Amino acid sequence: MTSPLDVASPLDQARAVADTVLYEGYLLYPYRASSAKNQVRWQFGVLGPPAAVAGSSEPAGLRAQCVLDAEPEATLTIYLRFLQLQARRVQALDGTAVRELRAGTASWLSWDEAVPHEIELGPLSLAELTSGCTLPVRVPANEECEQLSDGSEPVGTLLRRRAELLGALSLHATDADTAGLRRLELSLDNRTPGRPADRDAASALSFLSAHLLLVAGHARFVSLVDPPQAARAALAGCRSERCWPVLAAADDDILLVSPIILEDHPRLAEQSRGALFDSTEIDEILTLRVMTMTDAEKAEARATDPHAAAIIDRCDAMTAEDLQQLHGILRDPRALDVPTWSDGSAWNDGSVWNDAGGKPWWDPGVDAAVDPERDAVLIGGVRVSRGSRVRVRPRRRADAQDMFFAGRWATVAAVYADVDGNEHVAVVLSDDPRADPSDWYGRYLYFAPDELEPEARAAKTIEEV
Repeated sequence: MTSPLDVASPLDQARAVADTVLYEGYLLYPYRASSAKNQVRWQFGVLGPPAAVAGSSEPAGLRAQCVLDAEPEATLTIYLRFLQLQARRVQALDGTAVRELRAGTASWLSWDEAVPHEIELGPLSLAELTSGCTLPVRVPANEECEQLSDGSEPVGTLLRRRAELLGALSLHATDADTAGLRRLELSLDNRTPGRPADRDAASALSFLSAHLLLVAGHARFVSLVDPPQAARAALAGCRSERCWPVLAAADDDILLVSPIILEDHPRLAEQSRGALFDSTEIDEILTLRVMTMTDAEKAEARATDPHAAAIIDRCDAMTAEDLQQLHGILRDPRALDVPTWSDGSAWNDGSVWNDAGGKPWWDPGVDAAVDPERDAVLIGGVRVSRGSRVRVRPRRRADAQDMFFAGRWATVAAVYADVDGNEHVAVVLSDDPRADPSDWYGRYLYFAPDELEPEARAAKTIEEV
């Protein structure tokens, strides 16, 4: 089955990922206005007004630095994306403000909803970026009035209001130490005037879930997470505040400056049937929870917000096949032709293999063929297994604490493979006074093979085997 994202443009694919960032935390299960956690609204990437009373607002800006491999005719187009809080108030026919209005089976609630914005800035030439520029951002105030009816007679109105927002995006490109590379510095600031006295008032003057999509022409962005060796000097001084820039397109010409940490080239899982807005959401669990809600609870959720109504309707309409998709899929990581060592055991460049005897990997009988204390992995032409001595070279930044172990010697305790075919090497630091207890209890540090450097004189090479 072909996913719609597979035929979408790279920018549309990046937008789809950015939309999940945009609404992350916007409305939490059980999606009702009466839920305490939805009465204290919060989100990632909030840029508050600069003059807010201390403690009532988030900081007003974000900063990011990245590196471009740019040709002289390079251009940059910026898409600023965010949510803006909009007060939605229900009024009876006589103009009296009410919390809720009912008419037949319909219900309307007073609620602060959000309006999505995407503002295109540019394109800017490399010369403009080198000179430095500041682009103003303005979102005008708006007021709308919607008549409510029970199908035949008017019953009241919905009044929607949102304030004016002002901001500025500043960009400046400079030559990096490496030829052809440019370091790009950008800052996004909320410059909305006013001095809100409390958190709710400050939220109305904030850029919520603020993030940027940078689209380069005749240029490519360099990964800040896993840069090539030649670009590491140029990236060494890059810093970001309140954001995390990641590559967002296969050709590396789109950068997502995200308010949450993502890996390079993030993609939506094709099994997902739509966003649920909960931080670190688990689609299957949340969907099943929605299905357990009473009709009254679902009605309140639908009245709370159009996005909440869409979630309820989507979960109600799910088929058994849809739910099975959410449950996950099985992949066979060993469904490949694998060469062997001279002793008959399997090996693969950078991968862990075991003889499954022709059985599917999920068969319980295959467990007997898996022995982490005897299995091996090939690292740089050296077969590494339990007892091998390696030097730790963390490079994936999966855990900031890993960097404390850089350059230290360790002893391999076991080699594991997960069900997706990824390999993990468990080690104990050689100079750790707790090494023996850690090994006895199985409390290991885990690294990918490419984060370890074997001690060649203490391990067998392919030729030796």
